[in-house]
Amino acid sequence: MARINDNFLKLKAGYLFPEIARRVTAFNEANPEAAKRLIRCGIGDVTEPLPEACRKAMHDAVDELGDASTFKGYGPEQGYAFLREAIVENQYAGLGIAADEVFISDGSKCDTGNILDIFGHDNVIAITDPVYPVYVDTNVMAGNTGDADEKGAFAGLVYLPCTPENGFVPAIPDRKVDLVYLCYPNNPTGATATRAQLEAWVAYARANKAIIFYDAAYEAFIQDPALPRSIFEIEGARECAMEFRSFSKNGGFTGVRCAYIVIPKTLKGYSADGSEQAIHPLWSRRHSTKFNGASYPVQKGAAAVFSEEGKKQVAALIEGYMGNAKLLREACTAAGLPVFGGVNAPYVWVGCPDGLSSWDMFDKMLHEANVVITPGSGFGAAGEGYFRISAFNTRANVEEVCRRIRSTFG
Repeated sequence: MARINDNFLKLKAGYLFPEIARRVTAFNEANPEAAKRLIRCGIGDVTEPLPEACRKAMHDAVDELGDASTFKGYGPEQGYAFLREAIVENQYAGLGIAADEVFISDGSKCDTGNILDIFGHDNVIAITDPVYPVYVDTNVMAGNTGDADEKGAFAGLVYLPCTPENGFVPAIPDRKVDLVYLCYPNNPTGATATRAQLEAWVAYARANKAIIFYDAAYEAFIQDPALPRSIFEIEGARECAMEFRSFSKNGGFTGVRCAYIVIPKTLKGYSADGSEQAIHPLWSRRHSTKFNGASYPVQKGAAAVFSEEGKKQVAALIEGYMGNAKLLREACTAAGLPVFGGVNAPYVWVGCPDGLSSWDMFDKMLHEANVVITPGSGFGAAGEGYFRISAFNTRANVEEVCRRIRSTFG
């Protein structure tokens, strides 16, 4: 008898974005004319072309693969040195990070799930609420939780509520936890964490021998120079944190796939007998065993993000998307809706009108405005009563979405 992983059966509801796709498909089939007007501001996918510098680098890399003298076969699983070194030089200068502490991958979504391979099943895990669903679902799949209650909260996880009152940055837990997921700038709320707030988290993690999984996939969108872009800007973080970053949103690599984890050699966990164990070699072994490395052309394209031309082109992309976020914030505010985020992040987090649930709001926007947004409840129980609008779109589409928001709620 072939046994399945029963933990998958705990995931009773469909993953958020497939459920959105199901509803949109049903709407399109039932309303073919309205479907032609549909604008998608739900899933956080980019819309603008890859930067020219990246495209050229990838073309050149493909040409190299077509010449026997420059052909590349299997590359290093951890990533080519040229990319790892460029990341340290441009993203972590002065922070004490070495190139061999950077591991190149094909996406932060994969990394945040795969990292659980090297951790035990008896850890107490803290999750912010609302939260990027992958953090929760991968823990469920790995057997780190019990069943979900009627609100979708899973037994065995410590949920840290994020609300307008705390600026969507959770309070330090009043109990000991072992693994903590933090994401800033935040998906879905668009909130950011201050230096003082991150200092408090690092102090907590060090005092409790905990590890912070810090998702900084949206750091490039921070506009305020006073806000930290990396957890490693905080003294002591090298002993208690790892950081996830991606080229998906800053360089438009959502369809190309390239990301990285930074795991300092000073980061330690503990074995069953209580002895200290460095995390770095464990991830290196896992990465080398289960992953053959991102492709050479992709890594060349990623490295081009840090060229002088690439930096200018990425800055223009970010300026465009953040301009979209500003327009969306203004439209929702003018419509009388509570608005958060969208200042240092490409997501606008909006309160639903009185009496409407998150999925009610999704259906209202779909059917009345022909706009796809993301219901807040899909990010956790604390997301109920909110919805997320993505600024990843063309300026023309965003201007039309703003017009429809004002029309729908005016």
